[in-house]
Amino acid sequence: MRSVLPGAGAAAGYTVPQAAVALAIAAFLVLFLIVPVGIVVWVAFADGAGGFTLANFGSFFGLSLMRESFWNSLLVGLWSVGIATLIAVPLAYFTVRFEFRGAALIQTLGVLPLIMPPFVGAVAMQLIFGRSGAVNLVLEDWFGFTLPLMEGLNGVIFVEAIHYFPFILMNLVVALNNIDSSMEESAQNLGASGWRLFRRVVFPLAMPGYVAGAALVFIKVFDDLGTPLVLNITNMLAPQAYLRITSIGIEDPIGYVASVIMVAASLFALWASTRVMRGKEYATLQRGYAGLARRRLGPGQTVLAYGWIGLVLAVVLAPHAGILLLSIAKVWSFSVLPDAYTLDHYASVFHDSPRMIWNTVLYCGMAASLDVVIATAIAYLMLRTKVPGRRLLDFTATVALAIPGIVLGIGYLRTFRGIELPFSGEPLTSSWIIIALAYTVRRLPYALRSCVAALQQMHVSLEEAAENLGASKRRTILRVVVPLMAGAMLAGFITSFMTAAVELSATIMLVSAQNDAPMSYGIYLYMQSAAGRGPGAALGVLAVAIVAIGTYLSYRSLGERARDAREARPLA
Repeated sequence: MRSVLPGAGAAAGYTVPQAAVALAIAAFLVLFLIVPVGIVVWVAFADGAGGFTLANFGSFFGLSLMRESFWNSLLVGLWSVGIATLIAVPLAYFTVRFEFRGAALIQTLGVLPLIMPPFVGAVAMQLIFGRSGAVNLVLEDWFGFTLPLMEGLNGVIFVEAIHYFPFILMNLVVALNNIDSSMEESAQNLGASGWRLFRRVVFPLAMPGYVAGAALVFIKVFDDLGTPLVLNITNMLAPQAYLRITSIGIEDPIGYVASVIMVAASLFALWASTRVMRGKEYATLQRGYAGLARRRLGPGQTVLAYGWIGLVLAVVLAPHAGILLLSIAKVWSFSVLPDAYTLDHYASVFHDSPRMIWNTVLYCGMAASLDVVIATAIAYLMLRTKVPGRRLLDFTATVALAIPGIVLGIGYLRTFRGIELPFSGEPLTSSWIIIALAYTVRRLPYALRSCVAALQQMHVSLEEAAENLGASKRRTILRVVVPLMAGAMLAGFITSFMTAAVELSATIMLVSAQNDAPMSYGIYLYMQSAAGRGPGAALGVLAVAIVAIGTYLSYRSLGERARDAREARPLA
């Protein structure tokens, strides 16, 4: 075998250590992403004798329940995107386009649904908007009618739209703020105004942000397993894949076919989002900073705008209020508010489930830390070196966004069965380590995009200056690159930790012992019975609190490290 001579990599635009890091990351992605998902796809097309067949797909679509599940999942995904659009677009436009007191607070409150597991919100939404919920009790008493918001698939759509619309809101706010005000002024000079101006100029220019957010909503809705199960809706793809594998067995091909269809739908959504934008130009030449010109609202318009935004936020924050009330409710049934209050649910959680709280911090902290390390390495390899296959690393890690958690969980169970951990001899599929690895793979795209964006904004001359002063490549990375990327690394850590803490799809497949269960799994178990919903709600409130505390402590820690690095002595 030919050896690699020292300096050969540098002459090619990379060093041997950089190539070694790239190979290590590639091995990690292949082992814990490509192979498990590939095995799921292979089993879906396998005939049992090592050959290729489409018979499994024929069997899948030959079952009326499976056909119904496919169309229901598609319907829920599209309707959720539509309703999320109706919520997010006006909210983003009003707060960016007009002068609003508290616009930043409104946008912040609009993002809060993301920190609560959607299946937890589903229980609260039943208590507030269900057939015998608070809202319908008031409507029936006052006006003689009720709203079927939580009936059947309507409930899944309503909960998913309320929970995931922030993806559209966040992307659209950024896109609207990047529009050159001169484009709007030119359209107004040509006679466009009001709805026509928004439809023909403003929204088309913000289309990249909207499409990115809408694709994320569709993917997340298609992936969600907990919400349909909590609402007792099983005629959808994710619940059917879960039920087939857990009830019939890991060899059942129908569960694998359902998984492959879910992956294909998610990948199609990503492809369609890029296809829609292809061949169109959305860039503008801005004179410095020039977002949309803010306008004042008249007194009547102000009342209407604040009234509408208040109504939207009331609906959006209803799950949070509902779950908090449920966590301290002694009795809450067929009444607008609980009949009595207690703290016994919190006492029960701290007595019965303290290990779940610790497990959540451990798994999510480990996953988020690994995500930041891997994401920073991929970003550096892609933007600062010429290592072969560096862009493939970025693409492979990003594709994890489109892989449903239940598919990854099924792939892990199939791929790693029979493999034992060294020293302990414990099966890998029965260990908590497999859960942390799934979280790492699932949340890597969030940290990666944050780190890539930060490094793109960091001019390479800063690193060259340090190296010209005698700093080694390693020292330059540790003393220059990492401190300047601290903010992005913080954002990636927080996002990975926050989203992993509410992960259920992969968790429900990989938890083999209650001692290894995180809080999301404990919440799901509690919510399976009416008697357990109080403790489940208390555990949900604690999950939100842990996310908030973890976010704060991470900010403090990384902020202090970045400040210390800036105040350190100049490089020698």
